[in-house]
Amino acid sequence: MQKSTGQAGGLTKEDVARYSRQMILPGFGVAGQKALKAASVLIVGAGGLGCPCAAYLAAAGVGKIGLLDYDVVESSNLHRQILHSEAKLGMAKVDSLTVALRQLNSQPEYVRHNSVLDSSNALQILRGYQVVVDASDNVATRYLVSDACVCLGIPLVSGSALRWEGQLCVYNFNGGPCYRCLFPQPPPRATVDNCSDGGVLGMVPGIIGSLQALEVVKILTGCGDVCSGRLLLLDGSAGVVRRVALRGRSANCEACRNPSSAPLQMDYAAWCGSGPTDKACSISVLPQEQRISCKELKERLSDESPPVVVDVRPEVQFEMCHIPGSTNVPLECLEEGAIAVVEKLRESGSKEVLVVCRRGNDSQLAVQKLQKLLGDHGDVTCTVRDIQGGLESWAQTVDPSFPTY
Repeated sequence: MQKSTGQAGGLTKEDVARYSRQMILPGFGVAGQKALKAASVLIVGAGGLGCPCAAYLAAAGVGKIGLLDYDVVESSNLHRQILHSEAKLGMAKVDSLTVALRQLNSQPEYVRHNSVLDSSNALQILRGYQVVVDASDNVATRYLVSDACVCLGIPLVSGSALRWEGQLCVYNFNGGPCYRCLFPQPPPRATVDNCSDGGVLGMVPGIIGSLQALEVVKILTGCGDVCSGRLLLLDGSAGVVRRVALRGRSANCEACRNPSSAPLQMDYAAWCGSGPTDKACSISVLPQEQRISCKELKERLSDESPPVVVDVRPEVQFEMCHIPGSTNVPLECLEEGAIAVVEKLRESGSKEVLVVCRRGNDSQLAVQKLQKLLGDHGDVTCTVRDIQGGLESWAQTVDPSFPTY
């Protein structure tokens, strides 16, 4: 009996066995699988969005997957960054993710870019990839990646996730708008939140990251309706997904009107008011004499007349962990909460209020407000000072067992 030597358009026997369930989809077929096998995709961000996106692209058989991230795996990542693990704490995220992807599918080529993306390296790194996935979590990177994609003519699949909500959009595809077309100016720094401060339910980036992978596959294979010119909105708390139409490409867009000279040499961090990172930045608005260290606080708490410690974090964070004996007055409730502080001062006989928050930023702003609010109470005389570095510093310098988040 003669053996058949026919192959599925150049795909191997292993390819057909592995990817057959997607190849038999109407319109996908051998051509779709060959397109994926020959494709190259760069994923910017190896976190909550990047993990599910990379997993599904690897599983689908994308031939070359680039992974870009500068960070290392931390325990606070694990509830949503599902390809990292306890065993890989402290490992570079691109290395951790590569290990997990190779266990899932050893066939693709995995390229690791363990660096911060900036104006000096963006074009060099992105050049040569067919599609770029923005799985980052900061405004500066969003503008930089979009500008670079416009310059190189590469479709960009962008996603975001915060709290219970997620968003997805494909930019720079078939004449559609880029990110800068829709948002010519960055939002005010004070209005920008991230997962570290605002929180996120792990399943939300899982869903959005999976949808990003789906958009990439549609772009590469030509199957399906690509989410270009529309914004997909996920409300996880209500279980609702909807799409809204977006404006088209802007004639005044600094990137699109002359792609070869997209504004890649600008200082994105200065323009956006924050750098290409989700790490919290420290601020300094008080003179040093209005601040004390956590070690000083520890000593003061053992005084005969200890200071009143006011914790200005949201109530839910106070419930997670707090310094024993501290009083919770959230920053947004300071005007009403000042009465509680006054009563605490009267009860204790203390002449000092020390203000603490998570990192020592909000507490400085609270000191400025409390100085005025307490000054309005003529029978109360006290000094108000900030605890430098906040509870993160308390955990680092005083009590290593104190929870950080």
